[in-house]
Amino acid sequence: MSRRAIYISAVKVALVVGTLLAAINHGDKILAGTMTGSDGLKLLLTYLVPFGVSLYSAHKALRQPPTNSSTD
Repeated sequence: MSRRAIYISAVKVALVVGTLLAAINHGDKILAGTMTGSDGLKLLLTYLVPFGVSLYSAHKALRQPPTNSSTD
C-alpha cells in the first residue's frame, strides 16, 4: 500500500467517523447555530482524532513482519 493510499484511506475514515461523532456530540449546537470558538476547536479535533488513529494503525500494520499462519 502506498503512502498516498494510506492518507486517502485515513481521510475517508476521518470523514465518516468524524461526521458521526460531530452529529452525536455537537449536532444540537450546529443546528441551533450556537457554535463558539472553543466548540469549533472541539469539532476540528473530532475529525483529527480518527484521522490520526487510522494513519497510525495503518503504518503500524505495514511495519510488522508477516506472521507464520501454519497450524501444524
